[in-house]
Amino acid sequence: MFRPLDPTPQPMVSVTLDGQPSLLPAGANLAAALLAAGFTPFRRTPVSGAPRQPFCMMGVCFDCLAQIDGQPNRQTCLETVREGMVIARQEGAA
Repeated sequence: MFRPLDPTPQPMVSVTLDGQPSLLPAGANLAAALLAAGFTPFRRTPVSGAPRQPFCMMGVCFDCLAQIDGQPNRQTCLETVREGMVIARQEGAA
């Protein structure tokens, strides 16, 4: 469903997604890279547990929240993929 606009291969870096090793393109927008990797949903709402994933991709809606390197409530659309990141889905309020 998602594909890069530039077909030039990007160098890949090792990250951890929900405890599993994975490779993502270095320097890519984290939310876009996670969507391309099939990482959905990103979080679940605190009250109903409804699944959420990126919507605005510019830091306004907060639907792309995830835990990054142990810090909850991080907006993945405002992050860049870097070597060694640890990303985890966020369940409810953090």
